[in-house]
Amino acid sequence: MIVAFSLSPSGGDAVDSDGGMSAAVAAAVAVVRESGLPHQTTAMFTYLEGEWDEVMAVVKRATDAVAAQAPRVGLVLKADIRPGHTDELAGKVARVDRLLD
Repeated sequence: MIVAFSLSPSGGDAVDSDGGMSAAVAAAVAVVRESGLPHQTTAMFTYLEGEWDEVMAVVKRATDAVAAQAPRVGLVLKADIRPGHTDELAGKVARVDRLLD
């Protein structure tokens, strides 16, 4: 499965001096990177690929990392659940690119 998720901390010390939330988001991204699962981080979402239980466990740990810095956390999550398929994080993009070449 592939999960696209975004965490939004609010309140407390989560907001940087410039109004951003980089420190709290960095804590979540560190959890994702340490997971060892295939992932990609963009300006708006982090994509994570793996089996249901392992992916959801990483999302929970990332949420907990943000919650350690903010009294409130918003989570947006979208999942593509396709049993028996792996390496789709790159595979989906490659199939579209082939059609564009």
